[in-house]
Amino acid sequence: MTTSAITLAAVEAAAARIAGHIRPTPMIELAQVRNRPVANRLFLKLENLQVTGAFKARGAINRLLTTPRESLQNGIVTASGGNHGMAVARAGLIAQVPTTIYLPPNASPAKIRALAGWDATVHVVGETWDDADAAARDHAESKGAIYFHPFKDPDVVIGQGTVALEMLSAVPEADVYLVAIGGGGLIASLATVVHARNPKARIIGIEPVGSPTLHAALAAGGPVRLERQWTRVATMSCGMTAPLIYDIVAKHVEEIVLVEDEHLIDAARWILAELAIRADLSAAAAIAALRLGKIRLAPHERISTLICGADDAALGTQGTAI
Repeated sequence: MTTSAITLAAVEAAAARIAGHIRPTPMIELAQVRNRPVANRLFLKLENLQVTGAFKARGAINRLLTTPRESLQNGIVTASGGNHGMAVARAGLIAQVPTTIYLPPNASPAKIRALAGWDATVHVVGETWDDADAAARDHAESKGAIYFHPFKDPDVVIGQGTVALEMLSAVPEADVYLVAIGGGGLIASLATVVHARNPKARIIGIEPVGSPTLHAALAAGGPVRLERQWTRVATMSCGMTAPLIYDIVAKHVEEIVLVEDEHLIDAARWILAELAIRADLSAAAAIAALRLGKIRLAPHERISTLICGADDAALGTQGTAI
């Protein structure tokens, strides 16, 4: 897969393709709150209201709708920290084919239970998401199943970019986009779409200190494998990004800032207290970075970001970006 696969035209085509299978989610301006995280105008895309509770539904359904029916006869498989697995399980249920999800042991117990409700077979393996990924690849090879990869699959990545089209439509004048990162599929597709429409917009990524995947890649000049990952946020944990994702991020993303797990937890609690939204920890990443003063902003700059997933477990224990 090359960067030429991820284009504005491809994302626009995906938006038309998946329109009947996802919810257009609202975008709100952060207002009427105490202790604002930043003085600038801040807009939130509420993808926690998306089907299965996260933006991941977009990529999974686009992958399903671009896959020939006969290729699905041996089922679908994926590796996920939670939300991508939910989205793929839903796609498998729509297609009425067996779906198998591999998860790391720190995935949300609530998401594991919810996956059963989507008729998925769930395996909890290894220690990290990368171990789950290896198991899913082995399953795909041995069973002939189709692997819906969360950030190496072009149709999944293209589908995720449809959220950027809705964000641009709602707030075309945004100057800064803040995006949580796991493997990097969301920020890569969003950056491609935003810069095709508004080349002057600044795009900034946010990663946990315990899994600085893209941060390390940019420092090294290419994808590198992290020696270890210690974030508790299962789905913001990824040992190594894909070359395609790196190429797009290196071209379009201004910087990547790092935040501690504790600050993600604090930000999720702030969102719950101020907005009555149970955001997962990746969804709280932008608020965390803003509250810490990690984002350099001019007074006039308007910020656009996502509440990219809903929390479904004890607050402060899980997150979603892969």
